[in-house]
Amino acid sequence: MSGPGPRHDLPVVIVGGLHADARRAAVARLLADVPGSVVLHHDLATAAAGTVVRTVRDATGILDAGEAPLVNDCACCALREDLVPELVRLDRAGGTPLAVVELWDSVEPKAMAEVVTAGGFTVTGVITAVDPALVLPYLGNGDDLAEGGLAAAATDQRTVADTFARQLEYASVLALAESLPGSPEADDEDRELLSQLHPTARRVPIGHGDPAGTPVPPASASASSELARAALAGFDVEAAAAAQHPACALLPA
Repeated sequence: MSGPGPRHDLPVVIVGGLHADARRAAVARLLADVPGSVVLHHDLATAAAGTVVRTVRDATGILDAGEAPLVNDCACCALREDLVPELVRLDRAGGTPLAVVELWDSVEPKAMAEVVTAGGFTVTGVITAVDPALVLPYLGNGDDLAEGGLAAAATDQRTVADTFARQLEYASVLALAESLPGSPEADDEDRELLSQLHPTARRVPIGHGDPAGTPVPPASASASSELARAALAGFDVEAAAAAQHPACALLPA
């Protein structure tokens, strides 16, 4: 029987969420807060062409790009196969204080955190980026992901509501991006709903960032470091899995 694989020094934080603009704002904030950090992202929207597009970027722009072929006609499976080798490559290259894994829209953090951990990396945080004004509309959306082009595989039968609920539930940190262009204004009821849905999550306001993914100057030194501190605070993958609501655990990943 083979023992555990090698451990890697590169810390990894996972950022996900169906609210794409909020997610990009959270990633931009981390790039601004942690100098030298890099973002690894697999775009599953290109799956119809038979590949998943991988990009690696830092605060200055794209450093590397490539493609990963689908596995059994499954874009999310391609992500699983490609993720750890890319993290290993970044770790071996050195000089990177933090790897930010930005998940594509409907990818759920639980499976990816477990893949990263099994690959010998330490997941220091799992962040779901949220636009508070969109929480209720998404939780009430029973449409299939496939109807909106958000399915991660040809057999993906998940809905918007159950996917978003699991993204919220699993994360230890909720990055709250408000006043995003084209989004309604959030009110106190929206924020209170988030508190009720995940009372133990650390909620970190991040402003609106830049939806295009370009970091913006932080408002203050204290504000600029809060999300970074949360991202590096530590995450227990086994405890997070055990704490998942039984009803959600029965839903397809």
